[in-house]
Amino acid sequence: MNRPQKKTEEIRKFILENVEDHPNDITSVVSSKFDISRQASHRHIQKLVTEGLVIAKGSTRNRQYFVKPLVEFSKRLEIKGLEEDKAWREYIRPHLNGLPENILQICQYGFTEMVNNVIDHSEGSKVVLNMVRTYKTIGIRIIDDGVGIFTKLQKKFHLDDHLHAILELSKGKFTTDPARHTGEGIFFTSRMFDDFSILSGKLFFSHSADEDWLLENKEKDFSGTAIHMEISAKSRRTTKQVFDKFTTDGDYGFSRTHVPVFLAAYGNENLVSRSQARRVLARFERFKEIVLDFENVEIIGQAFADEIFRVFQAEHPQINLYYEDANKQVENMILRAKNNQIQ
Repeated sequence: MNRPQKKTEEIRKFILENVEDHPNDITSVVSSKFDISRQASHRHIQKLVTEGLVIAKGSTRNRQYFVKPLVEFSKRLEIKGLEEDKAWREYIRPHLNGLPENILQICQYGFTEMVNNVIDHSEGSKVVLNMVRTYKTIGIRIIDDGVGIFTKLQKKFHLDDHLHAILELSKGKFTTDPARHTGEGIFFTSRMFDDFSILSGKLFFSHSADEDWLLENKEKDFSGTAIHMEISAKSRRTTKQVFDKFTTDGDYGFSRTHVPVFLAAYGNENLVSRSQARRVLARFERFKEIVLDFENVEIIGQAFADEIFRVFQAEHPQINLYYEDANKQVENMILRAKNNQIQ
């Protein structure tokens, strides 16, 4: 391949990998990246449009560009009699040819775990399987018409509400059927994919490599459960790396967890009380190491910090507690509690 051809291929690849992030200004982005004119940049984009790899929408002045999906798939199935491994082989795997083995393993793990949850826990009758594969990403969505995952957990464990259910779910080892399930599927699936989200009732919970966040729709209830999982086709993450990350040295089990502390707060309230701390601490004795993530937590009170970092730690010296993403106020409270530990 000569130099002009090589540069053309580099430009095409760049457009396909970045157009989703720059639908409005991809022409300028390409022009700047490769030091070419906007007209030349536009010609490369138009060629991809002609070839059917990129879609153009809108008028010339307000035109936006999007990657055309390589695969768009949707199937509505009866839950009764459904088997997750057969559903994977028949409906999803045939559309993932050409992907690296690590991506296939992650997609298989996440899909089969989530479909098995639908079969065993949803109490629904129908499930919809959706998949969209583009040049850049693979997205899988599983939607059932059951009772809703947060409602099921709330009722089974007599939790305060759906938010309390999400807090417990985020820790892992949480299942309504411990005889047949470990409660690890959602935890590990959410860490394997780049983006993972659950919509049920009025709450939408999302986990990504960058952050966890929660949205509430007070006007509308989503009946059932919708799970969305998305991963880059270029990801080098492996299932083993994720499992190993939450395994402590010398232990082959799920012994380390990561907890987004902000889920213990309601609305704009601050985390100040011992009862809030105990909600965070619930079931911590099942783990050997716990990382408390204080992202999106602006303030914590002395009692909250004391209950976790002094009282609980003194009662469970065999458990290692760590924290991350704490601002100065939060960290000061944590250090104050730790410095007051009973000797």
